[in-house]
This record gives sequence, C-alpha cells and structure tokens, in this order.
Amino acid sequence: MNFIEEIRWRGMIHDMMPGTEEQFAKELTSAYIGFDPTGDSLHIGSLVQIMILVHLQNAGHKPYALVGGATGMVGDPSGKSAERNLLDEETLNHNVACIQKQLEQFLDFDCGENAAEMVNNYDWFKEFNFLDFIRDVGKHLPINYMLAKDSVKSRIETGMSFTEFSYQLVQGYDFYWLNKNKNCKVQLGGSDQWGNIVTGTELIRRKGGGEAFACTTPLIKKADGSKFGKTEGGNVWLDKTKTSPYKFYQYWINASDEDAANYIRIFTLKDQAEIESLEKEHVEAPHLRVLQKALADDITVRVHSAADLDAAINASEVLFKKGAEAVDALKCLPANIFEDVFEGVPQAEVTKSDIENGINIVDILAAQTNFLKSGGEARRALKENSISVNKAKVGEDKTINSEDLINGKHILLQRGKKNYFLVKAV
Repeated sequence: MNFIEEIRWRGMIHDMMPGTEEQFAKELTSAYIGFDPTGDSLHIGSLVQIMILVHLQNAGHKPYALVGGATGMVGDPSGKSAERNLLDEETLNHNVACIQKQLEQFLDFDCGENAAEMVNNYDWFKEFNFLDFIRDVGKHLPINYMLAKDSVKSRIETGMSFTEFSYQLVQGYDFYWLNKNKNCKVQLGGSDQWGNIVTGTELIRRKGGGEAFACTTPLIKKADGSKFGKTEGGNVWLDKTKTSPYKFYQYWINASDEDAANYIRIFTLKDQAEIESLEKEHVEAPHLRVLQKALADDITVRVHSAADLDAAINASEVLFKKGAEAVDALKCLPANIFEDVFEGVPQAEVTKSDIENGINIVDILAAQTNFLKSGGEARRALKENSISVNKAKVGEDKTINSEDLINGKHILLQRGKKNYFLVKAV
C-alpha cells in the first residue's frame, strides 16, 4: 500500500512539503504525530491523527506517537485565543499513561521493524536546562521567522506569554531529537500544526544539516458549519466513562449524508471500492442510512467492542419497539444506558416510599409530576388509550408501585408515540 496515495484518496492531505511522497516511496520511513496530554482521554478529533498513524503502519512504515509530557507543561498556542492552564507533573503522567493505553487499541507495538513506538518528550527535556536550550536551539531560528507564524500573529495584539511563544522551538526540538535519535524523517499532524512542524524541519536543516519532511491533514468540519466532535454535552471522548458507547454510536449514526460520506473515508479502514459501493447503495435508498450505519458500526467496534455496539444498537431500537418486546427491551437496559437514551426527556422526582405504597396512575401523571396539566386531562388520555408506563399501555385502574421501577429507580411515562416523561424514585 502506498501511504500517500491511500490518505490522498481519503481526503486526508492538506499540506505536504516537496519530497515527502518520494521519501515514503523510497524506503521504510519513520514518522511521528504529537498528542496533547492535557486530559486523560483522547477525543474523536484526535482520531483523525490516530488513523493517519494506522495507515502509515499498514503501509509498512514505522509510526511514533509522541505524548507531550514536557510540551503539556507549556501549552500549544495553535488555534487558541487565550493562554491555557498548565498542568502539574503528576497529572500529566497520569494523562500520558491513559493516552498510551488508548493508542494501543489502534497501533501494533509488537510487529517487528515497523512496530509502533511511544515516546514522551519529557524524557529528553527534563535534564535540558534553560541556558543550554537557548544556546543550542534558540540561536538557530531568527525572531522574525518565529513572529511570522500564524499561531503567533493571531495573538500578537491580544497578548502571548514568552512561554507560549517558545512553544514552536520546543516542538521543533522534538522533531530534531527524533530525527537524530530515531531516524524519524517526517512529522504528521493537523493543518493547524503546520507552522510548528516546519519549524522542526528548519531546525533539523540548520542545526543538524539533515533532511526532514512534513504532511498535514485538513481540520474536520461538519457540513452545517458546527464543530466536529462536539455535542451539547461537550467533547465526544474515546473513554467510555466520559462518553458512553451509546452516545458514541449516536454521534456517528446521526451524521448527515454529506458528513457520513466524508467520515467513512477518514475514520474507517474500508477500501475505496467498498466505500463507493456503500455510497451507491445509500443514494438508491437514503432512508435506510446505509452509510451512517456502516460508519457507526465500524468505528464503535474499533473504539469500544462488538458487545458495546450490540448494546448501543439495542438501546437505539428501544424507542421503536412495541408491545411485550418493547417492555422487555426497556427492562434489560443497564441503568447508565437507560439514562443516556432518555437524556433530555422532561422528568420529575417522586419519593420511593410513595411508589412502594402505590400511586394511582392519574396522580402520577398530573399532581405528582405535572406531566399532564390536570387530573381531568390524565383521565381523558387514559380513556383514549394513549398512556403507557414503561412502554406498556395502561388504564385508569393502574397503580404505580415498586414493581414498575426499572433498575430500581426509573419509571417511563408516555403519551402517544413520542411524548415521554421520566419519573425518578428518590
């Protein structure tokens, strides 16, 4: 597999230095991408760069994943409008360990000469004192060269600390160190990193007399203009304790047709013929959402597991099931997934002791929860046979009790097909 050809047809190239493609064609080439350790999990924005490393390794080249234990203490100004909070060493070490574990899900660290390697720039910066750094590194790059970077120019009016200004030198030295010690010849990354990356190639040329290359990916944007990887609840994380597999699956399954066509190239390993076949199938029957399902299935299994995918699909289908099947499916939902499915649904709290003593259905619909405006409205809805409790139709003789609690704490009320209300026992 030709690495550059592979990521080119997938739309994953933004900028590339002359000679980069020839370098990959010439020999097994080591390349690296840096990951920001400001959190203990990567999010799906980082997944773009992870996939680049996966394609790199699949093409027979050697990937290095650099986790910035040192640069995390400085803060990358690229794309930032304000100074970032700096983290202490203990927090950074924890974050680095968590990120390494996530990267091991995607990259093979034991496959011979092109096995992936993890490096932490704190290892070579921890003994590097300030005077040595400005003497051995700072003197090689003119101040006007550094001021010309977009990441600097965009902040020059609002202010930038020397710490952030020096970031490009620090990242540039990372590339120099990896080039010198690991024969790493290419740095990869997002297009917002282009300025920092070429600083590294310039430092390698000026300080070491060597040759180095760069290639960046476009920043992913959604067709509607909203930010990729964000929901109302914040980032979509790879860690299932931060973003549940159900919510993760929902993010992809709800992608627009245009976004799904873009995402399936970037975030899956499906080949060009398979993707084009899926696109054709999707055009013929868009209501089946073939692209979205193929995308969501593939990426949920690789980030989480087949079991998590099955659970996410089952949870997604709960709302569309009817009768006894719907009742059983609802009761089988684990508590955390149940809350994810019905997140945003109006809700009210009722004391568990009241439920254990029994509450008439009219009272819980109206007086106890205000789901319906009055007891009269509740009775009319019950006579119309439009009220369900936990997906099962009920009448005026229904008494809510502890047997109706799902996972010991939830009762799902419903009027008609789509009007839901959640009761929490407290």
